[in-house]
Amino acid sequence: MSTEPKNILFTTWEGGGNLPPVITVARKLHKRGHRVRLMSDEASREDAAAAGIAFHAWQTAPNRADKTPASCPLRDWEAASPQEGIGLALNKILFGPSLDYARDLAAVLDREPADLVVTSDMLPGILAACESRGQPVAILSANLCLYPLEGMPTFGPGLPPPHTAEEEALHAQIRQGTLAMLDAHLGALNDTRVALGLMPIKTVLEQLEVATRYLIASSRSFDFPVEELPQKIRYIGPQLDEPAWAKPWRSPWPENDPRPLIAACFSTTYQAHEGVLQKVIDAAAELPVRVLVTLGQVAPESVRPAENTVVVASAPHNAVMQQAAVVVTHGGHGTVMRALSHHRPMLVIPHGRDQDENAVRVVEHGAGLRMSASSSSSSSEEIRTALSRLITEPAFTEAARRLGTAIAVESERIDAIAELESLAEQAACCAC
Repeated sequence: MSTEPKNILFTTWEGGGNLPPVITVARKLHKRGHRVRLMSDEASREDAAAAGIAFHAWQTAPNRADKTPASCPLRDWEAASPQEGIGLALNKILFGPSLDYARDLAAVLDREPADLVVTSDMLPGILAACESRGQPVAILSANLCLYPLEGMPTFGPGLPPPHTAEEEALHAQIRQGTLAMLDAHLGALNDTRVALGLMPIKTVLEQLEVATRYLIASSRSFDFPVEELPQKIRYIGPQLDEPAWAKPWRSPWPENDPRPLIAACFSTTYQAHEGVLQKVIDAAAELPVRVLVTLGQVAPESVRPAENTVVVASAPHNAVMQQAAVVVTHGGHGTVMRALSHHRPMLVIPHGRDQDENAVRVVEHGAGLRMSASSSSSSSEEIRTALSRLITEPAFTEAARRLGTAIAVESERIDAIAELESLAEQAACCAC
């Protein structure tokens, strides 16, 4: 393969956990000597700069100025149901502004061509723009596959694989409902395609076919197995650089403190999770433990620390999880993968997005417990019982160790950067 540097442009949107894997992969390519750029919301500029990556902000597409709750275009924490939350993402990111994303990309490529565009699986407008220009493009998913895969539980509700005829019928129904929900937005996507000089398509999933690869920044060891994975879909392992905003952390407790540490690491983005954080604090207050709570975008005054609790705005997860006995999390993919890399069992309390899907996999692997975020479903007493089990029952830690080791071994055999370099090289050769 040629060693000539390539020009690779990443495109994504600022959605919290979807950004770090992109920054990690882009940084690795930059370190290998390639010209790497990121096109995203203005809020991502600092992350790109920390990785040494050139940056372009969206001009007409949705563009968050910062990572505060006020700037979030979704506000999915206000949705009445998970389905409504998904609908907000479909309307406000995937399909509603798809032509705006396409035009912004075209403007950047007109100024400086790219050998390869690597885009989020949530930006079909970028795929359409690349198709209209004959631009080679690959998809990089920051967590699990968003779109229905044959033999895989459909993304969203967080269900395990079916084991009975009734469960199989339910899964088939959910799959059809998901496809119908996606195709309800086909008109908006086809309007974008026509504006770009393309023919309409019959299903949303057809737009994915323009990508040469669908790279999933997760592990097959973590995901549910499928009999036959589509050829263009590849797992590239978790991509887990520490984010630029993570502040140095030094334990405030004495080194000889015998109490196990519980790390409550919820979303870096806001999901109205103050109430759950408080329940975790209250639950752990009556246990012989230490508790570290990272707030992210939650206001410090919205929680009341107990005597055994330290609250910080942020902390580097690697440093914290090295010392933790248990991790309490919303279930974002990055936090789950990092906890498993340190062999830590988890209490997962999903708040939407990809979190139910990660939670069910943690539970199915035996590496933790799952509880509802609903105020009527999970009391502090129930959380306390779950935390006690995770601390005292070694089976959870052993399962987390097995799974974390399997993910690490699998990841060592994968060279995600070589995969992207090969795609860029093929694109450059085809353009000659």
